[in-house]
Amino acid sequence: MITFKSLYASARLRSLPLSVSGILIGSAMAYCNGAFRIDIFLLALLTTICFQLLSDFANDYGDSQKGTDNQARLGPKRAIQSGAMTLSEMKKIIGVTMIISLLSAIILIYIAFGRENIIYSLSFFVLTIMAIMAAIKYTIGRNAYGYKGLGDIFVFIFFGLISVAGSYFLYTHQLQWKVLLPASAIGMLCMAVLNLNNMRDIDNDRAMNKRTIPVILGKELARYYHYILVLLPMLLLMAYSLLTLQLGMKTIYIIAFIPLIFHLIYVKKHINPQELDSQLKVVALSTFLISILFFVGMFF
Repeated sequence: MITFKSLYASARLRSLPLSVSGILIGSAMAYCNGAFRIDIFLLALLTTICFQLLSDFANDYGDSQKGTDNQARLGPKRAIQSGAMTLSEMKKIIGVTMIISLLSAIILIYIAFGRENIIYSLSFFVLTIMAIMAAIKYTIGRNAYGYKGLGDIFVFIFFGLISVAGSYFLYTHQLQWKVLLPASAIGMLCMAVLNLNNMRDIDNDRAMNKRTIPVILGKELARYYHYILVLLPMLLLMAYSLLTLQLGMKTIYIIAFIPLIFHLIYVKKHINPQELDSQLKVVALSTFLISILFFVGMFF
């Protein structure tokens, strides 16, 4: 039965702050260039949240259909796995969420570009369709890319490059290469959350033939891969601040590096995959804090 409780169980709400981090970063850079608009900002947040929920619901459906969500899985039980919702009910939810996501994106595109910039509008409409398909095809279907070790790449593209650089373009109608530095940073931090999730579930994923990056690399190399995903974004963000001469209070986001450093120490010390589950929230909220402080810093 479809209830708020069953929807809550399926939606990974701790990932919502992570999903809007890119919008905050892109909006902050637009503000610095005098191009910020509150209507675009709010619609971009709404559209991104819709895409995230669509991805969560689709992942629940796909993993349950393939049997990956089973008793051996270490993470919290989702709606279908717990019996709170059936596959057919989740399929309906996916359809409704997909329509809402599409409508929100279309309104956002129209508000940002109007009728004059038809090329920009069509380009972003194509990106919208790609984002919807990426959300669905992560775990659903025979060729689900999340089962082929490609999840990290798609997360980097959609949560990093498109989220940050795309939102920046919605405001400014232009793109500077320096924007790709914070865009890559956010993309890699989002990859770090996915990698943690996959490190936690490595044994069950291997048994179910879900070839995530940790399954491909093995537990030890997956940890070193994780260190890179967390440390390199710090360097990229600081490089952006130096190149754009946005120093002083504009680098207040460095405060959010502290919990990430403690996180890396925790990951190094704890070998049991089940102990990594608590760290998903740490990285997600730290990334969100970075984006908030980055945004706030632009007002100084």
